[in-house]
Amino acid sequence: MKRTTTLRYVAAAAAISMLATACSGGSDNETTNADGDTVITWWHNSNTDPGKGYYEDVVQQFEADNPGVEIRIEAMQHEDMGTKLEAAFQSGDLPDIYMERGGGELADHVSAGLTKDLSEATADTISKLGGSVAGWQVDGKTYGLPFSMGVVGFWYNKSLFAEAGIDTAPTTMDELYTAVDKLKAADIEPISVGAGDKWPAAHYWYYLALRHCSQEVLQSSVTTLDFQDQCFVDAGTSLEQLVAAEPFNAGFLSTPAQSGPTSASGLLATGKVAMELAGHWEPGVMQGLTEDNTGLGEDTGWFAFPAVTGGAGDSAAQLGGGDAWSVSHDAPDVAVEFVEYLLSDEVQQGFAELGMGLPTNPAASSFVEDPALADLLAVRDAAPFVQLYFDTAFGTSVGGAMNDEIALVFAGQSSAQGIVDATQSAADAEK
Repeated sequence: MKRTTTLRYVAAAAAISMLATACSGGSDNETTNADGDTVITWWHNSNTDPGKGYYEDVVQQFEADNPGVEIRIEAMQHEDMGTKLEAAFQSGDLPDIYMERGGGELADHVSAGLTKDLSEATADTISKLGGSVAGWQVDGKTYGLPFSMGVVGFWYNKSLFAEAGIDTAPTTMDELYTAVDKLKAADIEPISVGAGDKWPAAHYWYYLALRHCSQEVLQSSVTTLDFQDQCFVDAGTSLEQLVAAEPFNAGFLSTPAQSGPTSASGLLATGKVAMELAGHWEPGVMQGLTEDNTGLGEDTGWFAFPAVTGGAGDSAAQLGGGDAWSVSHDAPDVAVEFVEYLLSDEVQQGFAELGMGLPTNPAASSFVEDPALADLLAVRDAAPFVQLYFDTAFGTSVGGAMNDEIALVFAGQSSAQGIVDATQSAADAEK
């Protein structure tokens, strides 16, 4: 499948520029400090505690064990990091270590020569991580080490559910609608969604497509870029029905995903709404959005996206993915060593204990203490099929067009057929 032509050529030109700069001794990847220490730059999105402080401690330990190395951290809010990374890919001025989502996006970066092949240098770690590495492999080579893999589902406030008389979490869409009605009757806003950032809204269509479409249709669409199966329209029709039920928070069209107490995550964390569709990162995000750094605490609940009546998809299939640490092409070798340290038993166990995500290192699985995250981990491991986020699977151009049109459906400005048409148009431009 041909990827985004514009991105490929822009990134390739940037890579050539970057290589020339490195040869002249001006690349940031060759930076040393006043003491002659090698300086490594690391971008991540754990910009609130406990994650932010934990990563600072991890860096201090690595520096202590590796004299002559300085690691400079830039912790950013997720959307800000995404914007900066996109600019970095186009300019070629990448941090040494960064978060990579895999799929079509990674394939573009590899094609442009921007990302280091980790296959040989991290062979032991790759073996330990097992099948979770597959999403970060291109033509049999590994370009990222996943540190967190999870699935998207509904996080909810147990106390607000009880207040509304909801005894059990919904397992079907009909039960979800019943729960929404009960919450409204109790004067509780049912669901928050960060539609202002588009991707949280897009997750609803992704999941409905996963419920309406068979695994075979979805996997075929990744290689053929054909979205003409009726199931894709059916997913949009179900989405229109959901939006028409008005389950979302006031002002949801401009609500950000995770930034601040009025974001979708912030509204859930502070008890302003009953639930939110989000990924495995949500407990850690919520902790950073409450004054006591506990998020919802014992009130945190989780349930899988409900089944759809008559859909061809397996109701146990899940939408998900993860994040991996990748290394820019010209980063020093010690950057690769630090990435391996981030996947070590010790660091992944601490990552799990703090609820920062779902670890990929098997030695850390038992350290997941949050009961809701433990439930999610069980669902992830039992899923017959985990569909990678569509915007990641299909790449920047197709995924972006898809997300834009889904956001228009939330705004009442497009339709089920409109999502398919916009997606297919972008896909046809790729062929």
